[in-house]
Amino acid sequence: MLFIIYISSGLFLGWSLGSNDAANIFGSAVGSKMLRFKQAALIASIFVILGAVFQGKGGAETLNALGAVDALAGGFTVSLCAALTVFFMTRKGLPVSTSQAIVGAIMGWIYFTGNKADLGVLSKIVTTWISGPILGMIFSALLFLALRFFLNQAKIHVIKLDTYIRISLIVTGAFGAYSLGANNIANVMGVFLSSAPAINIDFGFFSLDGVQILLLLGGISIAVGIYTYSERVMHTVGNGILSISPEAAIVVVLSQALVLFLFSSSGLSNLLISIGLPPLPLVPVSSTQVVIGAVLGIGLVKGSQDINTKTLIGIAMGWITTPILAGVLTFIALFFVQNVFDLPITIKPIKNDAVDLIFKNDINTIRQLDMIVPGIIITSVFLITMLVFLILRQQKLRLKAENDLLAQQNQLFQTQRSLSEMEMKAIQSKNEVLHSNLELRRKEFIDMAFNLTEQRLFLEELTNRLEGVMETEQQASTKQNLKSIIALIRQKMSFAREKETFYGEVEQIHKDFKMKLDTSFPGLSDQEKKLATLIRLNLSNKEIATLLSISPKSVEVSRYRLKRKLGLEKEDNLLQFINTI
Repeated sequence: MLFIIYISSGLFLGWSLGSNDAANIFGSAVGSKMLRFKQAALIASIFVILGAVFQGKGGAETLNALGAVDALAGGFTVSLCAALTVFFMTRKGLPVSTSQAIVGAIMGWIYFTGNKADLGVLSKIVTTWISGPILGMIFSALLFLALRFFLNQAKIHVIKLDTYIRISLIVTGAFGAYSLGANNIANVMGVFLSSAPAINIDFGFFSLDGVQILLLLGGISIAVGIYTYSERVMHTVGNGILSISPEAAIVVVLSQALVLFLFSSSGLSNLLISIGLPPLPLVPVSSTQVVIGAVLGIGLVKGSQDINTKTLIGIAMGWITTPILAGVLTFIALFFVQNVFDLPITIKPIKNDAVDLIFKNDINTIRQLDMIVPGIIITSVFLITMLVFLILRQQKLRLKAENDLLAQQNQLFQTQRSLSEMEMKAIQSKNEVLHSNLELRRKEFIDMAFNLTEQRLFLEELTNRLEGVMETEQQASTKQNLKSIIALIRQKMSFAREKETFYGEVEQIHKDFKMKLDTSFPGLSDQEKKLATLIRLNLSNKEIATLLSISPKSVEVSRYRLKRKLGLEKEDNLLQFINTI
């Protein structure tokens, strides 16, 4: 338990590395919106653990050779200060280098304890801070040009191209995550290698020693950091320096993965030695610096005007500040750990070769654990659990699909029902309108027939009377009959029925106006209200006289009286006032 407490600072550093350096793997893909953050985090977590366990020992040994932190309290302090530095820089939204933070912290421990630093190892590490970005820039520029040439020649359909790019981002991202775990796990657990448990666990297909168990724990802490805190920095890398396309995102991830893999592959290093070439140093490379170099390589190919120089300067300042801040913080923290908490922060090495001191273990002292049978059982349980999970998930998806289908069918039924109801209402309304029109037409026809009958009777009566006048020989009687006929014609000229119909339609149209007259001027008579309505129709005095069966002079008098009742002066316009009511 005490061992876990001491390495907790390394786990915290792994969490900080995951939250910061995962952006170097999938920041471009997430920034270009070709992958969702959760998808990128899952892929990165799996492969970063695999890379840490199976290929992370070489870089960890080199880092530990820089200055073997040979006491758990010292390793705890170094890792904690490096993690706090990375966490602080991450809070500022800057993708800093975890490698620089841990190297700065180790140098702080070396200066405080008076131990000797391996300047050869230090020069190799510092050299990669320059060569790493340059290699990333070269790889990305060449790969980007090659990819652009291939796409121009292939002329792939845009839908297929989108699918190919998404698959390529996943594959290159997995490779990048594996390379990140293989190379940068040294930053997380390198200072604890001297305290690795003397244990070897055999799983049948593979076995894990104490160092690999440490690396496994560190890989898990990186995965947790990826899931919990890396999304913000992913967007900074994806869009903050240079807004890149999905095709360029593939190039960035692949370039970064290649550089990290070159500096962490023991097999490649041995191959170069076997053919007489100098080996590549197995050192933890700053993945942040490599990916920034890769993005800059694309920016130079596309045109330097696309590069966000302000963001780039901020990141460069973070690279300079990180090792200095980590070293100073470690120096101060070690003082308190040694003098306040009275914990040993170093044990003077017996030999100068720190790597030999760390890994020289008597084979008989290593505890062997056979995990073949438990591993088979655990694997079987895991596979059965996953199978059951997949079956239940498939059933859940099927039920969800069926429910969605039923919901859609129900919604379609309700929509059709609503449409039917609306159609019925529309038909009903149309029938009512047709019925009203038919009733109106029927009344019009009845009135027309009645008028025709009335006019026929009137004309028959007029004809009979004229015939009687013609048969009458007495002049006095003829004159009397003619007067009767003239009176009858004048009576017919009154058009009483037509007038009533006209007034009814006018009042129906202007009923709001009549209501306002009743409210505002209750003293008006019905004849005056009728006159106001006719004036509102902008009829002439002669037309009003005909409709009211009075003389035009009487109309003028009635208008004057109406004006006074409405409270108007002589010069006021009666028509304009009535139109404002």
